[in-house]
Amino acid sequence: MRILVVGGGGREHALCWALKRDAPDATVFAAPGNPGTAQLGTNLSIDAVEVGKVVEAVKELRIDLTVVGPEAPLAAGLADALRATGRPVFGPDRAAARIESSKAFAKEVMQRAGVPTPASRTFDTLAPAIGYIHRHAEPLVVKASGLAGGKGAVVCVTRDEAARTARAMLAEGAFGEAGREIVVEQFLEGEELSILALTDGERILLLPAAQDHKRLSEGDAGPNTGGMGAYCPVSIATPALLERVRREVLEPTLRELAVRGAQYAGVLYAGLMLGADGTPHVLEFNCRFGDPETQALLPALPGVTRHLVEIATGGWRPERTTLDATRAAVTTVLAAPGYPDTPELGAAIIVPRDVEPGTLVFHAGTYRDPDGTLRVHGGRVLGVTGLGDTVWEAARRSAAACELIAYQGKTYRRDIGWREIRRSGAGAARG
Repeated sequence: MRILVVGGGGREHALCWALKRDAPDATVFAAPGNPGTAQLGTNLSIDAVEVGKVVEAVKELRIDLTVVGPEAPLAAGLADALRATGRPVFGPDRAAARIESSKAFAKEVMQRAGVPTPASRTFDTLAPAIGYIHRHAEPLVVKASGLAGGKGAVVCVTRDEAARTARAMLAEGAFGEAGREIVVEQFLEGEELSILALTDGERILLLPAAQDHKRLSEGDAGPNTGGMGAYCPVSIATPALLERVRREVLEPTLRELAVRGAQYAGVLYAGLMLGADGTPHVLEFNCRFGDPETQALLPALPGVTRHLVEIATGGWRPERTTLDATRAAVTTVLAAPGYPDTPELGAAIIVPRDVEPGTLVFHAGTYRDPDGTLRVHGGRVLGVTGLGDTVWEAARRSAAACELIAYQGKTYRRDIGWREIRRSGAGAARG
């Protein structure tokens, strides 16, 4: 089988790794890929959003399956273009990808489908947004409606802060096109969960729940980022809760999308907040595998590749409704100094060969000089995944490998998975 993974981040390295694990004889390509994917297959000098060039490469290379990693090419219609040429692709069409590319659209879908979600209003002009904000209880969340690389949601403690944020997006061009429409949302307290499901639009296969850490600093402090780490499984995601998410969130959302002519095929990712009463409220939907959740989930899910193939080619009949993690996994993101606002690039990276068994290093923002030197090339540089029988053991392995990897200004959190470790009583959070 010849497989193309579209994208060049840590999620795509993890996808390539999992595909080769499950199908060792497969020939893997990545567009554009990174130094990590180059160790598993062939990188193509094609940007993920260059739809026409990706389609041509699929034809020329006789690709049997394309797996689309990031949201931007899905929003640009890559899956539509491939299906129009009869090429199997894992990922939703542009119409279904609007569940992520437009938060305003996602809210409309949820409200119509009766999916629990925080109360909100959508605005594309400033004056009514300011008026709504000043009538609303504090705190609030102001979100850019479009794609903002996971950084478009701002939690505002006061109305004045929310008004400044709305002005920055709508009047001053913060987040560019993504911020020309905003969603002002009720702030909810609770614990967040990431629930990812494989689906062909009708059948649903739930992956183990994961939890990511979006704040830059330990103790969930500092600014929001694209994600500083993730772990799975999460003990509060009981079978009863997962069944409730299936029944109250995923099934009605897929039905409503189908009514709108958007038949879904790929990963549907629900970012949830569990309220005090246990109700799962949807904060956001994503139309693809999460990053960094994928780097934790896939190593704990051997055999997942066949589901991607069967969803893309048709005839998918999963024997189960959920997949269970075979091990615990913790992924710690190593970031560039100055991330997320002004990451400093170019530092040389040393990844030792003698990291502990049960540890994986996924490349994200890296490049390799002609002389072979590995260098920092993005805000999130590497994802270091530790595996173990418990989250505590997996966290220990991830932390040990992070200590060994060296580059100037290395930035990371040492407390990924702290809630689960505290719940289990297995050990203290890392310090």
